[in-house]
Amino acid sequence: MIQEPLIEVRDLKTYFPVRQGLFQKVVNHVRAVDGVSFGVQPGQTLALVGESGCGKTTVGKTILRLIPATAGEVLYRGQNILNMSKADMLAVRRKIQIIFQDPANSLDPRMLVRDIIGEGLKSFNMVSGRQEYQDRIAHVLEQVELDPSVMMRYPHEFSGGQRQRICIARALAVEPEFIVCDEATSALDVSVQASILNLLKQLQAKMGLTYLFITHDLSVVEYLSDRVAVMYLGQIMEESATTTLFNHPEHPYTEALLRSAPSLNVDQRDLVALGGEIPSPMNPPPGCRFETRCAKAFHRCSQELVPLYPKGDGVSRCFLSAE
Repeated sequence: MIQEPLIEVRDLKTYFPVRQGLFQKVVNHVRAVDGVSFGVQPGQTLALVGESGCGKTTVGKTILRLIPATAGEVLYRGQNILNMSKADMLAVRRKIQIIFQDPANSLDPRMLVRDIIGEGLKSFNMVSGRQEYQDRIAHVLEQVELDPSVMMRYPHEFSGGQRQRICIARALAVEPEFIVCDEATSALDVSVQASILNLLKQLQAKMGLTYLFITHDLSVVEYLSDRVAVMYLGQIMEESATTTLFNHPEHPYTEALLRSAPSLNVDQRDLVALGGEIPSPMNPPPGCRFETRCAKAFHRCSQELVPLYPKGDGVSRCFLSAE
């Protein structure tokens, strides 16, 4: 039986106005997210990958309503959270959390680890007394493989990997179901990255967590994700099971990303190279977004909008996929 997605994004758009002049008139929009759709199954990881500036972080923050959406829907267990009142959203907020890229900047240096992790417990009235508060924080620190005694220390006393474990503990404290991991390992050394990835995988297996893992590192994607969505200039170019995407990429942009990642064990003989500059999200190409950099582009690509074509166990936004 096919499960319903825990999180489903439908035709999501997030535009930022560009203002000019004395009266700050809106003269254009940055189309950071421009019609993105995908679903994340319970207990699985969807990796959202692409170059810097493609809009993947904006997708994550829009899902959590940290940034207002321009259009579209974000369904959590079938309910559109973008239309929820503040009161209704409060209950959902506990179930969807985020782990940011830079732990040094996402932790308040003036707060003890105890209070950083305990913020959510207090906000959602999840504990009834001081002892229960302390016990819950000690438990979640043990879950991320830190000694409970560290709760009385400050963030600057820890290494980068330890700070990221504290960030993970803060997210776990309120017992979420869905976590957006926004480049959660990119600021760490390679050896530390591996330990954090192992931790995330263990927590997922133990607690049934669902992840949206936002990254530009394809080696991380190969290890952690069940499915991959490749994003370029505000749109999904390809989405499929991880094994399928790495072994049989459909979209020329996916091929180019694989070729530009020499750490991956993929056959690069038939993959196209990635060159050129990303066009402005204020004035994207009128046809295929990738047409200006694609070695396989032909006349139709510059003239027509490209739909997502079903392909195998996923979709591909390329006219070549329709043939």
